[in-house]
Amino acid sequence: MQRRALLGRETERRALAALVEQAASGAGGAVVVLGAPGIGKSALVAEAAARAVDRGIRVITAVGVESEEDVACAGLHQLVHQLRDGIDDLPGAQRAALLAAVGLVDEAVPDLYLVGLAALTLLSDAAVKAPLLVVVEDAHWMDRASLDVLGFVARRIESDPLALVAVTRGLDDRLGSAGLPVLRLDPLTDEVSGELLDAVAPGLAQQVRRRLLEEAAGNPLALTELPVALRSVGGAYALTPGPLPLTERLERTFTARVSRLPVDTRAVLLLVALNGDGTMDECLAAAARMLGTAVDVAALGPAVGAGLLEPWGMVFRHPLVRSAMHHAATAAERQAAHAALVAELDGQPDRQAWHRAAATAGPDEHAARDLDLTAGRALRRGGVAAALAALRRAAELTADPSARADRLLRAAELALESGQCDVAAHLLARARSLELSARDQGRAAWVGIALVEGSARGEGNATAELAELAVGIAAGGEPELGLRMLWGAVLHCFWGEPGPAARRRVAAAVDRMPVDADNAGLVALRAYCAPVERGRTVLDALAGQLERSAEDAEGDQLLGGAAVTVGAPALAGRLTARSLDALRAQGRLSMLARALCVQAGSAARLGDVRAGHLAAEEAAELARETGQPLVHAMVHAIRAQLAAVCGDPRAEAWAAEAERTALPGGARPALAIVQTARGQAALCQGRYGDAFGHLRRVFDPADPAFHPWLRFYGVAELVEAAVRSESAEAAREVLADLAPLEETTPSPALLCGLRLARALLSPPDAAEELYRTALDAVPVDWPFERARVHLALGAWLRRHRRPAESRVVLQAACEVFDALGASAWAERARQELRAAGTSSPRRDPAAVDRLTSTELHVAQLAAQGLTNREIGERLYVSPRTVSTHLQRMFPKLGVTSRGELAAVLRGTMTYAEDVG
Repeated sequence: MQRRALLGRETERRALAALVEQAASGAGGAVVVLGAPGIGKSALVAEAAARAVDRGIRVITAVGVESEEDVACAGLHQLVHQLRDGIDDLPGAQRAALLAAVGLVDEAVPDLYLVGLAALTLLSDAAVKAPLLVVVEDAHWMDRASLDVLGFVARRIESDPLALVAVTRGLDDRLGSAGLPVLRLDPLTDEVSGELLDAVAPGLAQQVRRRLLEEAAGNPLALTELPVALRSVGGAYALTPGPLPLTERLERTFTARVSRLPVDTRAVLLLVALNGDGTMDECLAAAARMLGTAVDVAALGPAVGAGLLEPWGMVFRHPLVRSAMHHAATAAERQAAHAALVAELDGQPDRQAWHRAAATAGPDEHAARDLDLTAGRALRRGGVAAALAALRRAAELTADPSARADRLLRAAELALESGQCDVAAHLLARARSLELSARDQGRAAWVGIALVEGSARGEGNATAELAELAVGIAAGGEPELGLRMLWGAVLHCFWGEPGPAARRRVAAAVDRMPVDADNAGLVALRAYCAPVERGRTVLDALAGQLERSAEDAEGDQLLGGAAVTVGAPALAGRLTARSLDALRAQGRLSMLARALCVQAGSAARLGDVRAGHLAAEEAAELARETGQPLVHAMVHAIRAQLAAVCGDPRAEAWAAEAERTALPGGARPALAIVQTARGQAALCQGRYGDAFGHLRRVFDPADPAFHPWLRFYGVAELVEAAVRSESAEAAREVLADLAPLEETTPSPALLCGLRLARALLSPPDAAEELYRTALDAVPVDWPFERARVHLALGAWLRRHRRPAESRVVLQAACEVFDALGASAWAERARQELRAAGTSSPRRDPAAVDRLTSTELHVAQLAAQGLTNREIGERLYVSPRTVSTHLQRMFPKLGVTSRGELAAVLRGTMTYAEDVG
């Protein structure tokens, strides 16, 4: 029968056969098999699995089950159980995270991505012993946490003898966002459909044959099962008339068979359908409890004979049989079955809680409390979606209004956190229909404000009201909740433009927050909401933070962002760098993406192209993977800026990509960086009018790209573009607007920009002294800024007929730009040198510039003496993938062993620091 189901699937069969061969040869991959119920997905994958076994490949399988869709990591537990012998060999942090995720130890999961790394390591280690094929059936019913982990693994299968096949009816965001190749199964052609029907039901009358072909619509399961339904009524054409959906029609063919089975068989089948990946013993014991009589394995025989179960165990011949069993039972029968399972699932509290809830018709505090505890366990395992589902159902079962409001609000907060704004609004409305305590009124207000201000725009009084409410909540004994609310308000100030009055109210709220003054979060809050007014205080605090030991990764990440905001990119780079290793070790990839975004942005402003590309590439991948669109837009904007600095023609493509995400949501920081990048690119190309037009937008309060602090980084470029495009008077207006801020904040970005800008605008008799003043003011850890001043001074000296002096400073600028990889600026310096009567040959690209960002990262870690396994832990890839990267990079660097890497990298990576 399976061979018949594969008729007309040669292309798909070859694709899966190729994947199996890849796994056997040590170059694995992943694929999603997508198609409607009955289209032949399972038959196709079963053949691939059989082929894998013949090739000596181990096959493990996990099956998504509708009744366990809300049990966190239930699907992952199935896979881990089959590979349990390898758990003890995992690195300690990974082992602990994986055991906690699947509920084998009662510990909180630090981050679900650490679980993903543990699963990748477990599968990779198993594949080293024997090639491995992982099959995930009915992925559309798999719990979200498991699918997130499997998607994480699938994206990283590269050089391992490992293949993953996910079988699903619909490509939702859980699999679609993984970027995996998709094998779509379409209906069979008319010719192949006729061939299959004739094979399973020869001799049909033409009229019946035509009707069956029409109703089957190329679906293999329908072509095999509808004739069975026809034979079951003695040959008369008795298929249900009318336009029923094919899936429902097929379910009814199975339901008809169920109705003729013995009572004990029906009971066992119903329990199998409801019990997910439960054992045969559980189902048989629960059936005996339901019926009040002994039930043994013989009860399965009639179901096998009816073509509903496979002969080798409790496996339905098709997932639609499970649905048919559900629909064939009455509500009372289903409740009785769930109640029987509750009694048999001692020691499995999450499964027990969901079955108890399903066995309950009305309010039941026992069932609600169990689901509430399940939600807490799900959150500890990283299962936000499972926790949300549990709290929603718990609220439905709760009679007490106060407890119900609490559960609804907690569910609304989780929905908001996971981006389900419609769900959050619905839950909030239900909560507000109840009488709320003062605390719950505050929580409801926070969710409501967050929903209204859900975009980056942050306009109106809602932002300030949220900040003031946060202070009240914190003062009332909820400091953690208050800080979360306050961050929401402060980030509206950063991403959007709520207006000066709202900003002042938010800053005042931050000052009143009952938190220690040296708290890293409080320092960052001040920086993000009032970096000018609180700039001096923030910079002093940041300098003090560098003196303490690096042990707070989250704090360092926040402080790095704060340093960028107050105009200190070098300080930002140092603070953020301290957080990276710890965030990787903890598996906090969402925060790691933000830290790397800050790292890339700092490098872009410091002109360090190589370091910027390295951080930006990883940040972009992690931001996409962790679902942070605004961070992703920021990274694209930063990539545009890096491309502009080094003359990469992709600058505009990156800018446009960032703009597509940032513009609809009003994400001003990303838009400001985009315009800065476009202005820098135009400036380096000599298109001074275009450069001024792009940069002017960042300084115009009426423009969506205006940003009150990030504009500090573009002051000198704006003025240079203005001077060279006869718009000097407009530039003087900008400087007049910014000059008063110089007395308020010691921002290095603002002070450097203003001093160079004044030199560019000055009359000849005052210019040289102003250029020298600007040069002296550049911080020692900002070589790019020093080189920019050298370039401007050298150009001025050349224009004033002092070529010998100009060549000295122009050559210094050229060397720094070359060392940093800022090719576009280096070319500007060379043009000035040629005009000054000398030349500077273009520097050959460094060997490391021939590496991809990932290869460079691997090389740096290998040069530090880390093993492949340790590098894999840092970069969240398998050790074999690390080995592949090393093999690819050796020829590019002209080395033959990892022992030579340190010398090569030391010779090319430190030159910028030397010349700086």
